[in-house]
Amino acid sequence: MLFSVLVFCVPAEWSHSNKVIYAYLTYMGLGFCYSMVNIPYGSLATAMTQEPRSRARLGAARSIAASLTFVCLAFLIGPRITHSSPTEMASVYLFWTIILAIAGMALYFICFKSTRENVVRIVAQPSLKISLQTLKQNRPLMMLCTGALCILISTFAVSASSLFYVRYVLNDTALFSVIVLVQMLVGSVASAPLVPRLVAKIGKKNTFLAGALMGTLGYLLFFYMSDHSVPVALTALAIAAIGQGITMTVMWALEADTVEYGEYLTGVRIEGLTYSLFSFTRKCGQAIGGSIPAFILGLSGYIANQTQTPEVITGIRMSISLIPCGFMLLAFIIIWFYPLTDNKFKEIVQEIDKRKQSQQQLIKDFNK
Repeated sequence: MLFSVLVFCVPAEWSHSNKVIYAYLTYMGLGFCYSMVNIPYGSLATAMTQEPRSRARLGAARSIAASLTFVCLAFLIGPRITHSSPTEMASVYLFWTIILAIAGMALYFICFKSTRENVVRIVAQPSLKISLQTLKQNRPLMMLCTGALCILISTFAVSASSLFYVRYVLNDTALFSVIVLVQMLVGSVASAPLVPRLVAKIGKKNTFLAGALMGTLGYLLFFYMSDHSVPVALTALAIAAIGQGITMTVMWALEADTVEYGEYLTGVRIEGLTYSLFSFTRKCGQAIGGSIPAFILGLSGYIANQTQTPEVITGIRMSISLIPCGFMLLAFIIIWFYPLTDNKFKEIVQEIDKRKQSQQQLIKDFNK
């Protein structure tokens, strides 16, 4: 939280080069501290419970809270910087960053005091070599990371294409906020509460598959409607966003299950390293997805602030619909072969519990 504030506390009297160095150092510090917090935080669900529906609820709570925060910040800060000068904008950012840092510290304290790690480890502190070997053998984790990569590419391709779509295809930039609301509120907030119920009825894997299929069909319909009827196009986008939101939410529960699978194979439980790989894969998906529109627009001959050619319009429509559709379909195919079903997971947890009980009994017998 301290680095969040420091990023926006650039001394005004410094030279430009010193300001740039300061910005690099403070932002690197922010990124480092964020990773130090986010990795154990993201691993908490795995350590708190092994019950599938509880993990789905934790994932849903995370998705809803993140989406609502994003939307609230857009409405709180956005209007205050729209017509601000650079100096005024810096003051606005600093003020709100301080407020949010204070709120964040309070929330971190509440999280620290109210959460408990209930899952017992067999091997308390495995070496890095053993941890990497465990990671290498975890086939479900590798498949999930690949599926998550596809989902994140799809998500961020849509986000990066939205402004081009409303400006050059719909010719109405006022619709940009509508598209963002459809993606964030409908996609995450509306879909996340459905996930625990779906998991209870059809399981985590099938919930992911249902969401991926829904997203695929929604984006396909969006492509055919994206330059015709705006209401129908937005409805198709909402369908795709709900499907995408379901996959984004349930993948947190799936990631937690892969920790037990690794423990089942090797006896080593590595929540942190598992989540680190999963998080890194997601970041790669964000970067690739965000760059896709720029790549396609460059190939199609895009020139900013001009009337675009039919080739550019087609490229924009593909970036916001067909390409996300293709990656959603690829994620569906990958997870179709995902071996860790709910029944298999129950068997794994039961086997791990038997091993722990046997180990505890051996310790008791040894101490007699």
